[in-house]
Parts: sequence; structure tokens; C-alpha cells
Amino acid sequence: METSQQELLQRVRRSDTEAFRELFGRFQPVVFRRTLFQVRETDAAHDIVQETFVRIWNIRQQLKPELSFLALALRISENLIRDAARHRQIRERLRDSIPQPEHSEGDDPDEALKLSTLQERVREVLNEHLGERCRTVFLLSRFERMSNREIAEVLKIREKSVENQVSRALKILRKRLTDYL
Repeated sequence: METSQQELLQRVRRSDTEAFRELFGRFQPVVFRRTLFQVRETDAAHDIVQETFVRIWNIRQQLKPELSFLALALRISENLIRDAARHRQIRERLRDSIPQPEHSEGDDPDEALKLSTLQERVREVLNEHLGERCRTVFLLSRFERMSNREIAEVLKIREKSVENQVSRALKILRKRLTDYL
């Protein structure tokens, strides 16, 4: 014997998930077909129907067993369809004003590999072919973006010495990284 809609709604009001499953089984196909007819896209229709039943579950204590469950489900789905259409129109209207993503090195796997290899090679050259002071000056200059004056103050050396160390580091890097230039 099939349970009446009123009885199921009373049970749903008390958070009975089995009663809700039964209502879902009865009415989901109808709500889905109507939604699909309006949105003409299967994934969007599934999303709207799912959201419809989630919203019904969220307001289960306010359900009125004497009213039609199908009418409620269709009204909620209709509102969701309208909201989706409005959002789609806004996206289409703003599409031209939204900047397109720019290509970055991380987007292309070959470029990412080349960049990673270059970075590793730079690390090797810095660690194996530069003295400690030269490496420190170069890292502060190029990676920390410190001025020659700031580096001189921090390391307590002359500014001219900073210039010489950066120049020397660049010369060694150019020589050791000719394959990448």
C-alpha cells in the first residue's frame, strides 16, 4: 500500500529521511523533465533539481502536509531556473569586460620544465662557481631587490665593492648559462 503524500510530508517534517527519499522518488522525475524542458541542458537540469530538493529538505519543518508537494517543488525549481537564466545573462553581458587570462609560464608543461631546469642550473652555478660574498651580494641584489647602497650597509662593504660583485656574478652566470641564453 502506497503511503499518502500527507503522511510522508508529516514524517519529513520530523526529519524522516526515508519519507523524503520516497517523495524524491515520486516527484524527482516530473521536476527533472519540466526543468530539462526549460533549460535544455542535462547537467544544469540535474543541478537545479538537486538544489530544489536540498532547499525543500532545509525547510522541512515549515512544510504544510495539506498543500501539494509537487507544486512546491515546481515553484522552487522555477525560481532556480529564473535565477540561473539571470546569472547567465549577466555573465554574457559582462563577458567582454572581463579580461581574458594571460598565458603564464606554468600553463605550458614544456615551458614549465625549461623554467624549472633553468632555475636549478642557476642554483648550481650560484652555489658552485661563486664565492660566498659574491653569491650573497648577488642574491640580495637580484632576488631581494635591495639597492647597492642597502647591500653595502648590511654587509658593511663599499658600494663599489657591491657593484663589482654583482658584475662578476653576472659575468659567471652568462658564461655558465650560454645554453639557456
